[in-house]
Amino acid sequence: MKLIIAIIQPHRLEAVKQALTEVEVFRLTVMDVQGFGRQKGQTEMYRGHEYTVSFTRKVELQIAVNDEFVEPTIEAIIRGGRTGEKGQIGDGKIFVLPLEDCIRIRTGERGPEAI
Repeated sequence: MKLIIAIIQPHRLEAVKQALTEVEVFRLTVMDVQGFGRQKGQTEMYRGHEYTVSFTRKVELQIAVNDEFVEPTIEAIIRGGRTGEKGQIGDGKIFVLPLEDCIRIRTGERGPEAI
């Protein structure tokens, strides 16, 4: 089992959800987050004055999958999250972490069956 964490552009969320549905991944958690990487924030104008916004708004997806769904899930996120054909700086990142256990609260099921 793996926990896949993806940070994507907010406007790409619907495309990523559609791509995940196509590979039969239906369970995910979505959070609004802020941060910066290479973009280092952005400069904006407000009432004629320029100022720098330190953080850029992003969306974080958390998806727990069984091992056979890891690669299809990653490929779906890339396909849905990439801006344009080659992508752009700021399209996001995907992190894959080992998931030691998963417990379904309602039934008490554990492991891959609980996902």
